[in-house]
Amino acid sequence: MADGENPTNTLKRRGLMFVLSSPSGAGKTTISRMLLAGDPTIKLSVSVTTRPPRPGEIDGVHYHFVDDAAFDRMIEDEDFYEWAHVFGHRYGTPKGHIRAGLKDGQDYLFDIDWQGTQQLIQKDKQDVVPVFILPPSIGELRRRLETRAQDSEQVIEARMNRARAEISHWDAYDYVVINDDIDGCFGDVCGILRAERMKRRRQTGLIDFVRELMGG
Repeated sequence: MADGENPTNTLKRRGLMFVLSSPSGAGKTTISRMLLAGDPTIKLSVSVTTRPPRPGEIDGVHYHFVDDAAFDRMIEDEDFYEWAHVFGHRYGTPKGHIRAGLKDGQDYLFDIDWQGTQQLIQKDKQDVVPVFILPPSIGELRRRLETRAQDSEQVIEARMNRARAEISHWDAYDYVVINDDIDGCFGDVCGILRAERMKRRRQTGLIDFVRELMGG
């Protein structure tokens, strides 16, 4: 059983939008994968992007890959919760069935940057749980980027510059976790998710449950 699961609580509740943000290389993607693998009650919110697919990426699973014209149409139709420019491409979160899912108790995981997080909060603040993951040091962050061996030195330098800019917005998040140990960081993230699920305002079935207790 994953730390994020809470099978004993069967009361009806409203879902939440669980946001994980971090500079590239700080562990956001790894933590996201661990959470999705260990907790079947949360689903990944799949973003739309104008970026071409990387090797192994599947359309509709990792991202919805579209061209600029299609992205423009979605903006005009107000089909995004949020969208932003990242490294020359655009990324956006489609509204789709998310709002209906939240009402039915479905949780969604968002892997987005601080700009997207702010747009999400502006539209649905009560449903958003923003978590920022920090690296233990700038030196360790660079080492992780270099170890991946996916990018050129020029790209790594650009990512480092962007990382410093993103880190400056740490105080825009409700929760901040330092990832100096991946298992410890994952445990902290699961603890946050578990606590947020138990908040009174999200447990919509509590009123009837307490009424029954008091009337019994």
